Amino acid sequence: MSGRKQFDVDEALDRAMRVFWELGYAETSLDTLGRATGLGRGSLYGAFGAKDELFRRSLERYAARYEHRYEEAVDAHAGDPVAAVGAFFDVVLDRIGDPDVPVGCLVVQSAAQLPTLSPESRKAVDRAVTAQRRRVRRALDAAAAGHEPAELDSLALLVVGVQHAIVVLSRTGAPMAELRSLADAGVQAVADRLAVTTR
Repeated sequence: MSGRKQFDVDEALDRAMRVFWELGYAETSLDTLGRATGLGRGSLYGAFGAKDELFRRSLERYAARYEHRYEEAVDAHAGDPVAAVGAFFDVVLDRIGDPDVPVGCLVVQSAAQLPTLSPESRKAVDRAVTAQRRRVRRALDAAAAGHEPAELDSLALLVVGVQHAIVVLSRTGAPMAELRSLADAGVQAVADRLAVTTR
């Protein structure tokens, strides 16, 4: 029987993810990660590699936990882009309002810290942001018959931009009513633009 201390990798990743989520990459130290996970530096390196690699593993963990919620929300309103965008924002607000997780969004907060990240981690964050934009763009495809692709691309960018604004404002302590109002304004902007046929 080995005398080495065993630990739950998934639980350690959850705790590391939460630290990066709460503090951001730049403010997260190996000592902080060690205290959160209960692992010494040697064990952290042995299990996950350097801080940069653990950060990317945390991003993957975050995606595995939340991406399907966006997919399900959008897919539940296939054919109705306005309702799909509204459901998308509902997921954003539900996560922000969850008292059991940190405020904000790990991906958005990491995007704001790109200069502090390695090239590999920058690419990982960019992939996550791009995936969200593509998800929204797919929700808008139901309106494609009356709108130019470039216009729908622009609307997808607007929706993701509003999402990012909501996340940032949530970190400042903005009340949920204000965040909901911003989301509603985003939905209304999409509805107004789609109501105008360009072809």
